[in-house]
Amino acid sequence: MRHRKIPPAIAAVAPDGQPTPAQRRRFLIDLCLRRIRPGTGRGTEFLRTRTAANLWPDLRPILKGIPWVIAGAVATRAYMPERMTGALDISVRRSDGDLARELLEAAGYRFVSRLAVPGYLVRSPEGVEVDVILSEHPWLDHALSQPRWDEAGYPVLDLPYLVLMKIAASRSQDVADITRMLGLASDKELDQARAAVANHAPDAIDDLESMIYLGQVEMGKQPAPND
Repeated sequence: MRHRKIPPAIAAVAPDGQPTPAQRRRFLIDLCLRRIRPGTGRGTEFLRTRTAANLWPDLRPILKGIPWVIAGAVATRAYMPERMTGALDISVRRSDGDLARELLEAAGYRFVSRLAVPGYLVRSPEGVEVDVILSEHPWLDHALSQPRWDEAGYPVLDLPYLVLMKIAASRSQDVADITRMLGLASDKELDQARAAVANHAPDAIDDLESMIYLGQVEMGKQPAPND
């Protein structure tokens, strides 16, 4: 395999070419701040329309009695235009992981593998992949007790906690999702996100404000730099 030279901009923050989640987030934010311009290519009405066009398994009757919420890409459709993704991510308490697997297998789901993070992948009888993430976040109990509901009536992570999960991962898609969701969020939702990050990820407060700004520039709520 041909060895590829580490781009200078990446090497400046991570000489080994392996930036941490925080370094990835900072690099992407700085890149966007240099190049951001207002406009999304879509009208405001489209951006504020919430859909559940992509069909995912209804786990409500299967996991009845176990608190759970949809996380990841599918959860974002409660806060921004729906996008495609390859799997349904759900979060449960780590202590409920074995019971959740038993209930899923009893409903015909087949265990496939462990995940890189605590959790496992199962496949529905129809072939749909479901990532079951076993969480011990200090905010999880509150998030499970007060979910948001998407257009299909499925429980999803409330916006502040979804932002926290995506900040922790900070892949390029996560940063893009955060900026778009926050760009469409109300002032009340933004204050809730700020409070959650200040409480659970205080080192990311400055990055959160930058992502709010980027999202608002995209949505035309803020002028772009140098405009």
